[in-house]
Amino acid sequence: MVLCNIHLISLRDEASPALFLGKLRWNGIKPIVQARAIRWMILPTQISAGHLIGRNIRWDLFLVLEETDPIPHEAQLDIEAIWSASCGVSSKALSGYAAANSKLLYPPPGSVSPPEPHDIEPSNSSQNLETSLELCEWIGAMPTEIRDRPVSMLNLLAFKPGMKDQYKKYGDAFTANVGSRHGGKVKLVGRVAGGPAGDDGWDEIAFVHYPSVSHFAAMAASRDYQEANHEYRLPSLKDTLILCVMEVDDQANIVDPRQTRERL
Repeated sequence: MVLCNIHLISLRDEASPALFLGKLRWNGIKPIVQARAIRWMILPTQISAGHLIGRNIRWDLFLVLEETDPIPHEAQLDIEAIWSASCGVSSKALSGYAAANSKLLYPPPGSVSPPEPHDIEPSNSSQNLETSLELCEWIGAMPTEIRDRPVSMLNLLAFKPGMKDQYKKYGDAFTANVGSRHGGKVKLVGRVAGGPAGDDGWDEIAFVHYPSVSHFAAMAASRDYQEANHEYRLPSLKDTLILCVMEVDDQANIVDPRQTRERL
């Protein structure tokens, strides 16, 4: 296992994501993940809720950095608020991450199937990882130029006592079919080892790719996914959150899979 630090960052009004990322590069820091925070898909109900959603903070960036890469002082001056976690991640997953992630962000033309039709009518809320009318309306209102771009979902997980093995059954079902059929692929999994997230009581993180937010919604609106969700996932969780992010290049532009494949 290798320790990494994940950071949710809110920038001061006078700072820009591009300038902030530039200050990291100038200090020799290359994030494992650099992404723009887009939307809460699931809000925490207990753990960290006061800090993450209770102060009306606009989160701008999500970063994953190696433990040996602290945020430099000149970049810290651009930060209005920050929330972090120290996580133990598989060294094998990290060593192959850049190449594997590039293939997901820049797939060969025609290799990604379109989102499947929804099996289930929208629910009143997405809080249980179900597709809601509000989510469908938000997707429909997204700018056309980014609606079909890849997204990643940051999941934080806190398990009920003795229920982690139950959640593992959900993970197995996700990988075998109910998530992978919709393009869902787990990119990183980590055990929370410290930082504010550890102090608050989170257990694990998962960072999951989807070809677009519409693929994510189609998964949540499928009957077989909801069977796994209700049988394994929901009963095992004390609390959770899901934040939708879009990965960006060094100029903070959202990744466009139509461009020539390149490593972030």
